[in-house]
Amino acid sequence: MLDDSDHKSYDFEAGIDPERNVLNTINVTCEYYTEEQFRDTVEIVNTFSLIHINCRSLYRSFASIKDFLYSLRGKFQIIALSETWLDEKRGCHFCIEGYDLYFVNRIKKKAGGVALFVNCDLKCKKVECMSVAIDDLMESVTVELDIERRSNIIVTCIYRKPGSEIELFTEAVEDLLSKAKGNKTLCLCGDYNIDLCKEANDKAASDFFELLFGKGFYPLIIKPSRITDKSETLIDHIFINSLESNIISGLIINDISDHLPVFFTFDLNMKRKEEVGFVSHRRLRNNEAINKFRQDLMEVDWKEVYVNEVNVAYGAFLNTYLALYDKHCPLVSFKYKKKNKNMKPWITKGLANACKKKNNLYRDYITQRTKNAEMKYKVYKNKLVVILRKAKKDYYNKLFQENKNNIKGIWNIFKEVLGNKNTPLDRPNYFIKNNQVVEDKTEVVNEFNSFFVNVGPTLANLIRKNDDPEYEEAWKGENRVVNSIFLADTTIKEIVAIVENCKNKKSTDCDGIDMVIIKKTLDCISIPLCYIFNLSLQSGVFPDRMKVAKVIPLYKSGDKHSFNNYRPVSLLSQFSKVLEKLFAQRLDSFIEKYQLINENQFGFRKNRSTALALLTFIDDISSATNNNKYTVGVFVDLKKAFDTLQHSILISKLYNYGVRGVALNWLRSYLENRSQYVHYLGNTSERLKIVCGVPQGSILGPKRFNLYINDICDVSKRLNSILFADDTNFYCSGENLKDLVEIMTSEMLRLKIWFDVNKLSLNLTKTKFMIFGNRVKEDEVIMSIDGELIERVTEFRFLGVIVDENLTWKSHIEYIRKKMVKNIYILGNVRDLLDYKTMRILYFSLFFSYFSYCIEVWGNTYENTIKPLNLLQKKVIRMIHNVKYREHTNKLFIKSKLLKLGDLVKLRTLLIMFKAKNNILPFKLQRVFLLCSGGEDSRRKFYFKHQLARTTQRLMSPTVRGIRLWNSLHYNLKNCINLYCFKKCYMLKTITQYEECE
Repeated sequence: MLDDSDHKSYDFEAGIDPERNVLNTINVTCEYYTEEQFRDTVEIVNTFSLIHINCRSLYRSFASIKDFLYSLRGKFQIIALSETWLDEKRGCHFCIEGYDLYFVNRIKKKAGGVALFVNCDLKCKKVECMSVAIDDLMESVTVELDIERRSNIIVTCIYRKPGSEIELFTEAVEDLLSKAKGNKTLCLCGDYNIDLCKEANDKAASDFFELLFGKGFYPLIIKPSRITDKSETLIDHIFINSLESNIISGLIINDISDHLPVFFTFDLNMKRKEEVGFVSHRRLRNNEAINKFRQDLMEVDWKEVYVNEVNVAYGAFLNTYLALYDKHCPLVSFKYKKKNKNMKPWITKGLANACKKKNNLYRDYITQRTKNAEMKYKVYKNKLVVILRKAKKDYYNKLFQENKNNIKGIWNIFKEVLGNKNTPLDRPNYFIKNNQVVEDKTEVVNEFNSFFVNVGPTLANLIRKNDDPEYEEAWKGENRVVNSIFLADTTIKEIVAIVENCKNKKSTDCDGIDMVIIKKTLDCISIPLCYIFNLSLQSGVFPDRMKVAKVIPLYKSGDKHSFNNYRPVSLLSQFSKVLEKLFAQRLDSFIEKYQLINENQFGFRKNRSTALALLTFIDDISSATNNNKYTVGVFVDLKKAFDTLQHSILISKLYNYGVRGVALNWLRSYLENRSQYVHYLGNTSERLKIVCGVPQGSILGPKRFNLYINDICDVSKRLNSILFADDTNFYCSGENLKDLVEIMTSEMLRLKIWFDVNKLSLNLTKTKFMIFGNRVKEDEVIMSIDGELIERVTEFRFLGVIVDENLTWKSHIEYIRKKMVKNIYILGNVRDLLDYKTMRILYFSLFFSYFSYCIEVWGNTYENTIKPLNLLQKKVIRMIHNVKYREHTNKLFIKSKLLKLGDLVKLRTLLIMFKAKNNILPFKLQRVFLLCSGGEDSRRKFYFKHQLARTTQRLMSPTVRGIRLWNSLHYNLKNCINLYCFKKCYMLKTITQYEECE
């Protein structure tokens, strides 16, 4: 495709000499293309197309690859990559909009690796038996594509390690091909490091290509793909076993690596699925429209609202509100085609011309292969790279400054910078149910809704019914509360306070209303709203129109085409959230007044956290170990606990806890006749009724769940328990391990019966037990629940922290280290783009959130154990400040106003002690800390009594170490007026010590 004037030292048109190889009977057209020529002459729309790129580290070249693909102004069906160099420690953070990623990495050594990005529109599955990694030989990844009205297509990308034996490689490829069953089109691509130009002079290479030719494969690339000033080789290949009509193949001149990208296309009469999205937009929702909306609301006569029937009153109010809202801010739904937006908005017209000139210089270099051409290209390229980096950095820093007060906006920019910003159009166009393809959008949303609604009832029906009369009333509990809750009327002031505390979310409910518009119009509707809410609380009726949930499917992990891999996100009525909070405040006051919730429950409670739950658990274990006892802990796994909750059982338990009369009628009304529908890519399902479980996203859901499981703590008098929502742990300590296991077995059977009676599904295969203690543990310890053996483990992830049987925390620290190493790659990718302030934000998001979580629990360990995290933190701080890797970090911590990891452990531990001093810890934990006796004027009045620690495990427990740290503090710090003041003063004192060390 290049002009004759461009052919100077190497004849690009020559290709392989047909007289010296077996290709003399094959008519294949293969050309070199510049990016401009490709755009002008090659059409990849409505065709099957593939491009292979040797990227020599996806971490280094991913941005360049995306920019290159965008410049071609087309969408290849398959993007094959070799030499990805993906590393498990660094992770895989690569996303191309509209594609699914499949990859295979080198197992024991670095480098190598292959990947396939497959268009989401294609029906595709990974062929596991043809996706392999063979040490010191090759890697391959294979997918099978289901194409309508023709046989399936199998695509394999292979990378062969240079220097490995070609004979072994030939045998491995032959074995791979033998696994492709049926009459299917096979396409092999990749970097084989075998030169097709010289196959006649190398018997091993000749045997390999003869294997492919013998199996009916034809080469589509017949010109050198790697051209240097000293050599030209054809080592990047595409072979296909069926020569389709209108095949176009070739190489594109680009300097992503020293290998040219190779491609092919052929006509399959594939109808291109228009990449469309659906938008529902409130037209003219500006200040002028909202002011007119407000004015009309203030002029409304709400007499139709002031009736004695809640549903009628709320219906009249909502109809009026929506009619005026639609009048001034009409809702318009329309389809839109996805536009090819500029992926590099920082590039001006002048920079675009400079990039074009750079590509021309590269073309001249590989054409002429002279030192002069090489020098011109490299000098120009280096200058251009510096200019492009500066333009990109200025662009993104400006964006961050414009969004500095918008957290969501900041994260969207981060995703854009990292190349991970997806759109709704990335969602698949088809799903699989019972091995059948579901493509119709209406059928898809109805299947989603049916799946989400039936998860709870299906699990509940599988739970064994217990007919033992002893347990028929077990869920009622033992302690009946005599007093009953009273629902006091609300006021406009209370409603305004609740709405103001709501987040400014723009997600809309089933009525198309968001919290932002409610806040802007609240003063205009507060009087009728107050009347409706009081009428609801007085009559015990929850409005029916508030019971409809709009559900958005959210992808979790795994196969995107499976309904099982999505979870529902429910958007409830905005007005119902306000009414729920009004009731919740009254319920919370009643619960706190009569202390209805068991002390062992930590979830969804004020002044409770996962850290305090873990702290209580660890303190009990270390105390038992210190007394030469064993502790056996059982970590219970519940299936969809919030979805299987039975309404009738809940109502009876609430009555027992004092929620009676109007309040109970209100809650019963709240649970009855609820329904939901699924909204997916502009399509809406039919409404289905919800018969069990708590409404997703509701304010009252977690509180009701706490009351539902509250009496589980009374089932066993011999076991201790830690409950945080559906994360449940039971444990018991004793001197004789055999007796201890027998006690746990019998008590867990009682608990299993409780779970069955209360329709909570206990997953025994995921329920584990662990033995703690310093004494020698028997290897053959067996525990069963209801006749089913429970697996014994040496470590378990509980409340987000990996707990091991010796409380060394090594596994959890290693887990955090791996997370941080992966995120360091992300930080390294953007360090040259972002300024210090932005990098500091990224530090808190990608690193601080990991190693600060429950650090007061696992951070109190040996210095050598936590040292890897210390080193990584220092490395991150250097990257934030963009300094050399050996730079001293004290001054960097001072400038950032951040604490070193060891000092952060001390601070978090001391915050627990400050709460203990002020008697605001949970009772079970508070009783561990005893203040020393002394007069009011005594400086020892804030000292805690030291605890005896016989074992190292106890000595390092947060409670024992916390007391020692606290008692060593200066009196002024202990006497701080509040937690915020204490934290600020301690950080200032610690950072001052860094300055003294400088």
